[in-house]
Amino acid sequence: MINKARSHFAKPLYGAAILLACFWLSPVSATTDYRIETFTEGLENPWAMAFLPDGRMLVTERAGRLRIIAANGQLQAQPVAGLPEIYATSQAGLLEVKLDPEFSTNQRIFISYSYGDRDANNTRLASARLVDNQLQDLKTIFTALPAKAGSSHYGGRIAFLPDNSLLLTLGDGYDYREEAQNLSNHLGKIIRINRDGSVPADNPFVDVKDAAPEIYSYGHRNVQGIVYVPELKRIYSHEHGPRGGDELNLIKPGINYGWPLITYGVDYNGAQISPYTELEGLEQPLLQWTPSVAPSGLMVYSGSRFKYWQGDLFASTLAEKSVRRIRMKDGMLAGQEVLFEELDERIRAVYGGPDGYIYLLTDNPQGRVLKVIPTE
Repeated sequence: MINKARSHFAKPLYGAAILLACFWLSPVSATTDYRIETFTEGLENPWAMAFLPDGRMLVTERAGRLRIIAANGQLQAQPVAGLPEIYATSQAGLLEVKLDPEFSTNQRIFISYSYGDRDANNTRLASARLVDNQLQDLKTIFTALPAKAGSSHYGGRIAFLPDNSLLLTLGDGYDYREEAQNLSNHLGKIIRINRDGSVPADNPFVDVKDAAPEIYSYGHRNVQGIVYVPELKRIYSHEHGPRGGDELNLIKPGINYGWPLITYGVDYNGAQISPYTELEGLEQPLLQWTPSVAPSGLMVYSGSRFKYWQGDLFASTLAEKSVRRIRMKDGMLAGQEVLFEELDERIRAVYGGPDGYIYLLTDNPQGRVLKVIPTE
């Protein structure tokens, strides 16, 4: 167990001398003390989690297993049966799991995963009914095209909108970054579809010749965090930059977010990707992180256990081994705070549980579910 007292005065965040990256948290008189407990262990590279109405949890393992955790934290020995064939290697594998908004009546879940083989693969979305310990009525509802080589940059996060359509984030395939600007394919895009896989009639590119009708926004690199905030009626996402230039964005339909025409990062070998950080007609991030923190999951906290954190965004990180609390005040970003760095572990995802506690997934072959509990 780890106990930690956190001040609501954030430390300055150094890196590139860019105001978007460095800003202070407004002073708050109270402090938040917490302890971190291991809730579940024995998971192999857990990637995503969903809370079932009966208190159990679903957790994906990137290697291609869907696991059930009991309400007391006990990991069920047998994985859920009935998953589709999954291409699992490097960054590829079983990714997101989300409950249907009407799960209590239809028992349906959605999973994203990589399909194909090393020479031809991409991201796929499927739905199925969860019955006891197996998936039934499995249906592929979206397949990202084209199939490409390699095993990097799949996106894979899902968010539901108020009309029950869903957003799925996608990556640029790493070696195909120019395709993020090509509206005829799904690489480097966020797509919006209905729960049955059909395309909403009001998608921004439905009537654009040669454009993929599922596209909602484009010019992305590898989006691994997305959340809809009902109180603000806004969609926030974050994406991995190359070496530097990770971004937090406000997502709007039809908008071009610039990759790789503009970026605050450079290639991994130090080479310049673009001489521009901004160009007319390309959206700027709300903030960017340089050096890279490798943002991996995103949530808005709406629970009652951490009263000073209500309404704030939380971004888990891999490279920084932390969770970034992004304070929101009157609908505006009001500062950042680095949390949970004392764990010294890659954090794959962060969640606000129905019990009001915060849950973390650690990204390693002996992965854990951690529970953050206030002590004040």
